[in-house]
Amino acid sequence: MIGLSNPMARSPELTARVPIGRAMPSRIAAVVLLILSLPLWMVAAAIVWASVGRPLFFRQTRSGLAGRPFVICKFRTMREGRDADGVLLPDALRETPATRLMRAIRIDELPQLVSIAKGDMAFIGPRPLLPATIADFGDLGRVRCTVRPGLSGWAQVNGNTRLTNGEKLALDLWYVRNRNLWLDLQILILTVLVALLGERIDRRHVDHALKAMPAGTVRS
Repeated sequence: MIGLSNPMARSPELTARVPIGRAMPSRIAAVVLLILSLPLWMVAAAIVWASVGRPLFFRQTRSGLAGRPFVICKFRTMREGRDADGVLLPDALRETPATRLMRAIRIDELPQLVSIAKGDMAFIGPRPLLPATIADFGDLGRVRCTVRPGLSGWAQVNGNTRLTNGEKLALDLWYVRNRNLWLDLQILILTVLVALLGERIDRRHVDHALKAMPAGTVRS
């Protein structure tokens, strides 16, 4: 569990700024991108159908702005492979080369444009997490939910799957406290670079975010 030993109200350094609404331009842009990306949807759907079969989409409830639940949707990239005991096989054994490429270049996230168009998500922001995970974060989880979740965030461009849960949370909270249009633009550019060049940890940014975490936070 990652949380605070004291209520958030006693940690002024974590008081998040409620962002000024920027949802409408993002929603309009998402609708435009949905239309333009339809051919890519068809290619992705064909790859999933041929590689892992039906259903084409993976759906799951996640926590959004202010902790409100919404359903996230992705192209499915893994088979339902299980061992003799009925336990799911590791991700690497359930992927195919084609779906692994889809995940690497984020094509599997295309359906989340619908969530942006509906106002549940933004292009940039902390990735949407399971409600149980947000609850485990305690007051820190509530701070994290003061902005809309995004397709890509500060944690995703600074290591993503190579980071611990504590490091991701620290980066997400740093973003919440410091978000601005220039930072969002940086994340957008870095997201493209990560898709092309792969993930790497930017230890300078990670350590800076960890130092900003309040005393009593468990880093795990």
